[in-house]
Amino acid sequence: MRRLMPLAVLLLSTFVALAADAPPRTTVFFGSWSALIDTSAQAALENVAGLAKANPAVRVVVTGYASTIGSAEANTLLSRLRARVVVDALVADGVAADRISFGAVGATSFALDPVQSRRVEIALTE
Repeated sequence: MRRLMPLAVLLLSTFVALAADAPPRTTVFFGSWSALIDTSAQAALENVAGLAKANPAVRVVVTGYASTIGSAEANTLLSRLRARVVVDALVADGVAADRISFGAVGATSFALDPVQSRRVEIALTE
């Protein structure tokens, strides 16, 4: 007799398989209205830089975000500044600038928690 897999297990295994195909991501969080990289994020940035330098085919994609507090224009500028600061840190750690692309989302894609919104996501892609 063939045993059927419960739906929840099937959905979870599908999610895990899809997540395995997603590029590795690192998130750097920022303070309110700040684009300063906290010392606690240094190790994560050094790790990303090390992975990028060890894998020449890898490209780095940096995306800045902001919360919904303030104007859309201010949040777009802030998210762009946050992304640029992370790019500069990766270049300072030895990642070639031509292997890094960056953009700013502003507050158009935000988490419900404003603290989670004030971030930069870094993805490694091939």
